[in-house]
Amino acid sequence: MLATAPDSRDSFASFVLPLRVYWEDTDAGGVVYYANYLKFCERARTEWLRGLGIDQQHLADTQGLVFVVSTAQVRYVSPARLDDALLVGVDIAERGGASLEFVQQVRRDDAALSLLAEARVVVVCVQAGSFRPRRLPATITRALTG
Repeated sequence: MLATAPDSRDSFASFVLPLRVYWEDTDAGGVVYYANYLKFCERARTEWLRGLGIDQQHLADTQGLVFVVSTAQVRYVSPARLDDALLVGVDIAERGGASLEFVQQVRRDDAALSLLAEARVVVVCVQAGSFRPRRLPATITRALTG
C-alpha cells in the first residue's frame, strides 16, 4: 500500500507541487474528472525535473531524448472538487538504466493533508525518432545522486 498518513507537510514527499482545481478539471458535478489526476501527476514530475535543472525541451532539442509513460496505476481514495487547493507529491521508488518509477500522491491542502489519489508511474527515456529506450542522461543521474 502506498498511503501513509504524513506527520507533517515536510514528510509528505521529496517534491510537492501546489495546484488549484479549476472548472476545466471537473465534470458537471464539480468533481475532478478521474483522468485529470494523471495530468496533475505529470505537471508535478515536470516541475520536479525543472527544479533539478533539467529542461525537457532542451534535452529533446540537443540529444533527441524524450520521456514516455510506460505504466500508470492510480488508486482513487476521495474526490477533489472545484476550487480545492491540492498538493501533488513526487518521490522516486526505483531507478533503472532508462527508466524512473515514481510514487505520487495527490492530497487536499487541508489540516489533515487528506489523501485523494495515489499513483505509481513508470517513465522511460527514449530516442524521439524511434522511441527506443536510451540510458538516462548523465545530467539526470547526477542530479538524482547529488
